[in-house]
Amino acid sequence: MTNLPRTRSTTTPLEAAVVVTICFGLSIVASLQAVASGFRANGAFTDANLVWLIATEVVLAGAALAFLHMRGFAIASLAPTPTLRGGLAGLALFFGAWLAGWLLVTPFAGGQREQPIEQMMAEASLSMPVIVVMALVNGAFEEVFLLGFLARALRGFGLAIALGVPTLVRVSYHLYQGPLGALWVFAVGMVFATYYARTVQLWPPVFAHVLWDIVPFVFRDN
Repeated sequence: MTNLPRTRSTTTPLEAAVVVTICFGLSIVASLQAVASGFRANGAFTDANLVWLIATEVVLAGAALAFLHMRGFAIASLAPTPTLRGGLAGLALFFGAWLAGWLLVTPFAGGQREQPIEQMMAEASLSMPVIVVMALVNGAFEEVFLLGFLARALRGFGLAIALGVPTLVRVSYHLYQGPLGALWVFAVGMVFATYYARTVQLWPPVFAHVLWDIVPFVFRDN
């Protein structure tokens, strides 16, 4: 008996919830715990915890892909295709997301105490090779499952759901960064999701996310 081609690219709410739980459940719980503790549990970025993040995301990605494969999802459709044109679009998307974040956060920044993410960045002790590998893995992991899977697979439920749910998930596991950090993430997530909804091109958001994970460490204050 010949197997049918796996071409399904839509999902059900339950299936989406399972993938979100696999990929981001632990991060959401840890982020909520950080908020509940008043961010006292936050520590500086180190090579060791970034390597742990890389390993964790590789394992979780494998588990999520295995689940989707068993469900008959078109796994190949989740792979971003790097191109020069897409890289240039990703560069523009990076700057557009940064501008959107700045415009959203600036009105609320006055008089705010130092945010947890600022302290974590200031105290970071990292090597560039680890930063680059983390950025490549993390950028692909988040955008493949938030946009390539979740935003695209939820499109049948309407644009608001396809944009809002991935952005809500994205913000929920970045709450450890503090209120202003969460606003930045919200702005970036909405820009990425809107771009993807209009173009269905995954590589530009992946590349923009990779830059987002590298540039702050390169230009942070020492």
